[in-house]
Amino acid sequence: MWALEELGLDYEHVPLGGSYKGLDNPAYLALNPNGLVPTLQDGDLTVWESHATVRYLAAAYGAGTLWPQDVRERAIADQWTDWTATTYQPAWVKVFWSAVRTPVEQQDLVIIADGLAATGKCLAILDRQLDARPFLAGGSLTYADIVAGVSLYRWFTMEIERPAAPNVARWYERLSEREAFRKAVMVSYAELVGRLAF
Repeated sequence: MWALEELGLDYEHVPLGGSYKGLDNPAYLALNPNGLVPTLQDGDLTVWESHATVRYLAAAYGAGTLWPQDVRERAIADQWTDWTATTYQPAWVKVFWSAVRTPVEQQDLVIIADGLAATGKCLAILDRQLDARPFLAGGSLTYADIVAGVSLYRWFTMEIERPAAPNVARWYERLSEREAFRKAVMVSYAELVGRLAF
């Protein structure tokens, strides 16, 4: 959603999952056999997996903006996109599920602490990358910032102890100034608090 907004594309958003349900609908499973969101349809093309959809949108519609023209800069964006999927996202999602989605009486403080420690290591890596540049791949927003930065609203609003990461905090402030980020990312997650399933 954030990539679509950044690119100024017209789109139709069909809410599914959570309280909207519908992920087990045969018509949806024909599009995405995982029964998860998101799924993007662009003409006769169907793409699922968050990072794949963001990369596709950037490449198809964001040449020179979200999709760097310079192959070296694009390699850096790819590097951070893959690192987000394999390292950062599993760490912070563990914190979100164990400290926010899990009902208080079922929370395991050891699991929360482990998730916070893993996320802290990731944030230290991000903080070093952002020390000399405003965005992950350089001087402007790319798809790497979208896939990694989408976590920041929840991260900075969860009721947890956060390790200091001043460059990440400044990055979050820069992203929060973007209308597309505010519209697509800074949305309430109240229905998820204390709720493991729907």
